[in-house]
Amino acid sequence: EVQLVESGGGLVEPGGSLRLSCVASGFIFGTVVMSWVRQAPGKGLEWVSRISPDGARTWYADSVKGRFTISSDNAKSTLYLDMNDLEIEDTASYHCAIETKPGFFAPRGQGTQVTVSS
Repeated sequence: EVQLVESGGGLVEPGGSLRLSCVASGFIFGTVVMSWVRQAPGKGLEWVSRISPDGARTWYADSVKGRFTISSDNAKSTLYLDMNDLEIEDTASYHCAIETKPGFFAPRGQGTQVTVSS
């Protein structure tokens, strides 16, 4: 059974930083494209970033480019998202997901809440 468990969310002031983690199990982590997606209250699912199976290539949504960094540790089956210079608009539930085909994010973890507020 595939399991994705996120952690690291919290309440942070604008301009602050957080590091999200996603521990994966039930599949061979280094063989799939992994993504972070987020969902703000009352809004749809928004893709944030993706990383290639070998970790060599990364992609970012324009809204987070230059502020967020995705990385992975295949030995630990763990995906990370380092978030810097956080903005109020980054407030959302953040989920890691296997991107089985472009734009299709399933399965996803339960998510970790990030709230950016002063």
